[in-house]
Amino acid sequence: MNTPASIGKHPIHPMLVVFPIGLWIFSFISDLIFLLGKNLLWNDIAFFAMLGGLVGALLATVPGMIDMFSITNPKVGKIAWNHMLLNLVALAVFGINLYLRTVLEAGAFIPISLSVLGVLLLALSGWLGGELAYVHGVGVQPQGKNTEKDKTENKLRRAG
Repeated sequence: MNTPASIGKHPIHPMLVVFPIGLWIFSFISDLIFLLGKNLLWNDIAFFAMLGGLVGALLATVPGMIDMFSITNPKVGKIAWNHMLLNLVALAVFGINLYLRTVLEAGAFIPISLSVLGVLLLALSGWLGGELAYVHGVGVQPQGKNTEKDKTENKLRRAG
């Protein structure tokens, strides 16, 4: 199923989600490194990685919503809604986490716990995103017998 939020037949949402996913996981890893060594630099790195993840998530939201509202199959649409809701909850968890890091001391229990929760929410949401793309073909360019690539391959087979 093609997606209206694409550039040159490449869907935008999957290109953007790698940033918040990677940054939020790196933020959690930075928290763990901080807890092991108590080097404040790692606490700062976790904070700014989380902030970058929030910005990236907000950017990925727009094409994701465009994709979601273009889904016509009710079963696939339900998966997309659950995917979106999990992402919004994760966004809120990391937003609250970021705020708490400005008012609590470094390495406080609640922000670290929220990082764990946020990463778990990302894993669940990522599973649903994979279900949408790989099982239901959301955002996947359909391949047919009349594509230019198929025409070229057929000509080469006939000539060879």
